[in-house]
Amino acid sequence: MGFYRFRILIRIFNMKRNLITSLILIVLVIVGRLIPHVWNVTPIVAVSLLAGAIISRWWAVVVPAVAMFFSDIIIGFYHVPIMLTVYGSFIAMTFLGRWLKNMQPYRIILGSLASSTFFFLTTNFAVWLSVNWYPKTMDGLMLCYALALPFFKNMLIGDLFYTSVIFGAWILLVLVAKKINYSFKIFYIY
Repeated sequence: MGFYRFRILIRIFNMKRNLITSLILIVLVIVGRLIPHVWNVTPIVAVSLLAGAIISRWWAVVVPAVAMFFSDIIIGFYHVPIMLTVYGSFIAMTFLGRWLKNMQPYRIILGSLASSTFFFLTTNFAVWLSVNWYPKTMDGLMLCYALALPFFKNMLIGDLFYTSVIFGAWILLVLVAKKINYSFKIFYIY
């Protein structure tokens, strides 16, 4: 009976830890989207990747969806097919975040670049497909991508910046915790 209670306590602790970590990441995204910023330069990609790397899968998936939803309540909603593609892209990035669990710098950079590219390709395809701004031909699709390149440049730069800062802060937090002999293993879900 004692072991069973211990397991329940560990589960409750993990749930609280995931909730607190998720809330911090959600607030970070909401603030990052609400403060004045250059188009497509927000911490959402970095937060989605970090959530995938450090918290359990279900909680990680919830982070970008909830953050986007609450910030969109304030900013305003937009064309539903595009909005669903945007949300889905960020949710997909949490799964890529699992690959970053070991916190190797080259993986973090590649994850950021891959996420920006994935977002660019999927969301602009959704724009081309769901609105009548471009002809529904290969030339129309290429025109859609070409006109979105300035936003892609901003996103690449912003995502590399935010990913470096947010992952760097997390790694620093882990190192400081180890230095003061605090068991930080509890922050990882295996």
